[in-house]
Amino acid sequence: MKTILVTGGAGFIGSHLVQALVRKYKDYKILNLDKLTYAGNLQNLSSVEQEGNYDFVKADIVNLSEIQAVFDKYDINGVIHLAAESHVDRSITDPLAFIHTNVVGTANLLLCALRKWQSDNDGFDLFYHVSTDEVYGSLGDTGFFVESTPYDPRSPYSASKASSDHIVRAYQHTYGFPVVISNCSNNYGPLQFPEKLIPLMINNIRHQKTLPVYGDGTNVRDWLWVEDHVSAIDTIYHRGKHGETYNIGGNNEMQNIELVQLLCDVMDEELGREQGSSRKLISFVKDRPGHDKRYAIDSSKIQDELGWSPSLTPEEGFKKTVKWYLENQDWLDNVTSGAYQGYYESMYQDA
Repeated sequence: MKTILVTGGAGFIGSHLVQALVRKYKDYKILNLDKLTYAGNLQNLSSVEQEGNYDFVKADIVNLSEIQAVFDKYDINGVIHLAAESHVDRSITDPLAFIHTNVVGTANLLLCALRKWQSDNDGFDLFYHVSTDEVYGSLGDTGFFVESTPYDPRSPYSASKASSDHIVRAYQHTYGFPVVISNCSNNYGPLQFPEKLIPLMINNIRHQKTLPVYGDGTNVRDWLWVEDHVSAIDTIYHRGKHGETYNIGGNNEMQNIELVQLLCDVMDEELGREQGSSRKLISFVKDRPGHDKRYAIDSSKIQDELGWSPSLTPEEGFKKTVKWYLENQDWLDNVTSGAYQGYYESMYQDA
């Protein structure tokens, strides 16, 4: 039984990935490593926590000795690295936290994985680093990010992710270490921490609170259904070419104001409110410092070479997302209140 280490597996994307891998690959041991910061929620994994091919270890990737202890205890054959500080606003107020986790943490994982690979060349398959399209900077009204787009990060968050991307590539070029990197657009779907735009707006609409929109709301993002991202990660891990980068996008560009208005309309419909009533909650606020104007991904490489493409239309994805949050209001209440923290933590030991 091969062991795949998934870092950040209690987070939004990570928990979706861990659930999918545990259910699909019964001949794999899926080891979920997470520090359980505010964004880590073990309740997200309650459906698989009793499965025989799943295990959890609480550890901090910034602590090299903790990570080495995990590699010493488990015969790890591959790493899918998602653990990261990811919220741009937080990076503006606390940039060093992002440098520590995203840069130092990635370097620690790489070092431990390299040692494993060098001592057992046939026993370690791949280090897969999951990154973001924000490393490419900001686009104008036209054009798309491709894998060869020069890096031009504009926030402490994107700079820290760009740094970690470069370190991963350096290991491949220096040591011949097997790596792949993917850069994805904005994810959305169930289980997302409500500091992010879509669950924040859904929760505020639900409680008829103000809907804060940065600037004039015309900043553009490409939105990717989280389960489509998971299927892309699975595809790249098993079929991607070592040393390559793959961009993953949802083919779903929207201005922030258009997205918020759509969520308002879908929520009004689902809650039986008068159409247009939730739009009255929109309030434009001072823009985020250094706010990138537009992100858009060209996913043709992964589509042409690996046969992956998004499965949902934007309309289907956003409606499914709204329905999930409305049908799981207890989850949303637990997260916004902080009651989720400590869930089952006593069942697990630190590394």
